[in-house]
Amino acid sequence: MTLVSTDWLAKNLKNVKIIDASWHMPSLKRDAKQEFFNEHIEGSQFFDLDKNSDQASNLPHMLPDTKSWKEIVSNFGITNEDHVVVYDNSDVISSCRCWYMFIYFGHDIKKISVLDGGLKKWKKENKELTNKLINFKKSDYHIAENKELVKNKEQINNNILSSTFNLIDARSKKRFDGLEQEPRPGLRSGHIENSKCIPFVDCLNQDRCFKSKEELKMLFNNIDIDNQKNNVFTCGSGVTACVLALANFIANDKKPIIYDGSWAEYGIIK
Repeated sequence: MTLVSTDWLAKNLKNVKIIDASWHMPSLKRDAKQEFFNEHIEGSQFFDLDKNSDQASNLPHMLPDTKSWKEIVSNFGITNEDHVVVYDNSDVISSCRCWYMFIYFGHDIKKISVLDGGLKKWKKENKELTNKLINFKKSDYHIAENKELVKNKEQINNNILSSTFNLIDARSKKRFDGLEQEPRPGLRSGHIENSKCIPFVDCLNQDRCFKSKEELKMLFNNIDIDNQKNNVFTCGSGVTACVLALANFIANDKKPIIYDGSWAEYGIIK
């Protein structure tokens, strides 16, 4: 199950491993970890997106190495056989980035799910929250890296000429068109040549649940791409690109492929 409902999770709290992957834009000045300590879904553990990315890179949210990911997931007590449910309390639906990371490092795509509507929907329905923390016994998680699910800058540049895949940007249309300044300093405005734009918010309903398979399929059909080619997703720093990747998996049953550096790398002013 790619998405699980709040009702489903409430009935299956003891049968899954739960991760809170909330992350907020720095400009909001919200502390996702402290919010987790204050209240979270029973049995959940906090996934620090900044800390659990590549600490050696000067780019935000780059994938960590396999040794680091093994350590991260093993410390959560998660095994390869576990069904993992990820949720967030974030405007950028950061749970999708965590979902992608698990798939990239080899977790069974049928055993990693995102809570549809996230913590906001959970709270709106007055479902139970707690501030109690649970320590799980460390596991021995095994990695099977899927390197074909990530693209680098050289591959993105080569694709401008070869057009071997569709490149789709999850940022807002104004940012994509260069009409709005980038939130991160040192980046020019605009987009990668020949890329298309589907703002990630277009994949969601007002309650932050994903739109239906038919509606999502229509989003992709409306941007004039070659449906015989793979879709690769980009954004500001690789987070909201994963919202589109999840939507694409729902709509077209295609595995998620991300340009990890995204505009944080490509848009650097030289």
